[in-house]
Amino acid sequence: MARALVRRLAAGGRGGSSPDRGMSSLEVVLLAPLMIAFILLLVGFGQQVSGRNAVNGAARDAARAGSLERSTGAAMSAAADVAERQLGDVCVGGTVSVRRTTPAGHEPGSLFGVEVSCQVRGLDMLGIGLTSTLSGTSSSPIDPYRRSG
Repeated sequence: MARALVRRLAAGGRGGSSPDRGMSSLEVVLLAPLMIAFILLLVGFGQQVSGRNAVNGAARDAARAGSLERSTGAAMSAAADVAERQLGDVCVGGTVSVRRTTPAGHEPGSLFGVEVSCQVRGLDMLGIGLTSTLSGTSSSPIDPYRRSG
């Protein structure tokens, strides 16, 4: 029995030097940064998808808010207020812009359209300054029964 133990130890069993010895440490050292980078890439794409949805929603709501106003100036002011309020947490501060996409005039039955754009945080929450500019467009019919004032 003692001879079998000695032969096993000499052949690379416990206590000997195996060719695979230390491979798991090497695999962790090489694969851990790749897995972390992949997870960060997924987080960045998730931020982009969430940002695109938020910008499109803000454009829709800004167009609707503008269509309820009685003048072009009031409509643009209402649209900008709605967009800035909704995109405050999604976009980098001060980058929200609202531009009218339909012809001038604000008559009942016509359309009021806006394009909302801003710089969306990518991995900014992790200290990596990746941002991208996203924009969304929407239009809404000007309500003939809108509030009077």
